[in-house]
Amino acid sequence: MKHHIWAFALALVLTATAASAASSVPQDLLRAAKAEGEVNSVGMPDTWANWKDTWRDLKVKFGLSHQDTDMSSAQEIAKFAAEKNSATADIGDVGFAFGPIAKKKGVTLPYKPTTWDDIPAWAKDKDGHWMLGYTGTIAFISNNNIVKNPPKTWQDLLDGDYKVTVGDVGSAAQANNAVLACAFATGGSEADISPALNLFAQLAKQGRLSLSDTSLANLEKGEVEMALLWDFNALNYRDSIDHDRFTVSIPRDGSIISGYATVINKYAKHPNAAKLAREYILSDAGQINLARGYARPIRTNITLPADVQNMLLPNEQYSNAKPIGDFDTWNRTARKLSRLWQERVLIHMQ
Repeated sequence: MKHHIWAFALALVLTATAASAASSVPQDLLRAAKAEGEVNSVGMPDTWANWKDTWRDLKVKFGLSHQDTDMSSAQEIAKFAAEKNSATADIGDVGFAFGPIAKKKGVTLPYKPTTWDDIPAWAKDKDGHWMLGYTGTIAFISNNNIVKNPPKTWQDLLDGDYKVTVGDVGSAAQANNAVLACAFATGGSEADISPALNLFAQLAKQGRLSLSDTSLANLEKGEVEMALLWDFNALNYRDSIDHDRFTVSIPRDGSIISGYATVINKYAKHPNAAKLAREYILSDAGQINLARGYARPIRTNITLPADVQNMLLPNEQYSNAKPIGDFDTWNRTARKLSRLWQERVLIHMQ
C-alpha cells in the first residue's frame, strides 16, 4: 500500500510539474505544435540521459508522437544538410563543439525558450541556434567480472591487461571528449592533444584498444571490459544491468566537463513541435527528467528531488574535472582529430 501511495503522489508531482512547464509556453506555439502532432529526433534515444521520460511527457501532455534515429553528432548535421526539404528529422542533440558547426553549415532554426535567461551565456548561441540542455563528464566504467583492479587514473589504463573501448573518435562527441579529457589529465590542452594520442597509441600497440561503440547490450554480454563514457551513460548502464557488476568513477588525474546541445532542423517538417520539445527540455520538468538519466542540468536553479541527487556520483569525484576553456581552439583541433587519430593511433592497431 505504501508503494501505491508513493507512486500516486509522485504521479501528482510529475503531472503538476509538467502542467507548470506547459503554462509558461506561448499558447500559439502550443496550438501549432499540437496541430503538427509529432516530433522526430536524431541522436536522442530512450537510453541516453533518460530521453524516454521527456518523449513520454510530450506524448501525454501535448499529444506529440515521437521517433528517434540514433547517430553521432557529425552524422546528425550531415543528415540535416543532405535531406534539406525532404527532412525526416526535426530536432537533434549534438556535442558542445558541434553546435557552432551546425550553425555555420546553415542547417539550424533559431529558437529561444522561455527559460532562456536561466541558461549561462557560455552554454548557448546568442541567437538561439543551439544551447546546452545538460552537462556530462568523461568517466571510466569497468566490468568487475573481467577487470579485477578497476582503473582510477589514465595512467592506470596503461598498466592494465584489459581492452579499453573508446568509440568513434573523430565523429562521436563522446569519443572526441574522451581524447580531450585524457589530454587535460596528461599535460595537454585544447591546442595540444599529443599526450592523449600517445597514450592511446600505446594501448593500440598493446592490442588493447577497441573502437566499438559501447551500448547496454554489449556491456551486458560482457563484450566491453572497460570503456570511456559520459558519466550519465556509464551510471545509467551500470544501474540498468547490475549495480555491483560495474565500477564507475571520474578519473582522479583529470577529466572534462562538457555537454550536449539541442539543434532544431532548419528544414523541419514539424518546426513548432521541435520548438515545444526544446521548451520542455529546458523546463523544470525536462531538466529533472535529464537528471533522472544521470545528466547534470544546465539550469543551476533547479532543485533536484533527493532520490535523483542520490543517483549521481559524489561531488568530490569531480574535483579535477574542468570545462573547455578555449572553445575556438578546441574546435580547430577537433576538425583535425580524424586525421590525427588515423596517423597517430590507428596506424598501430593490431
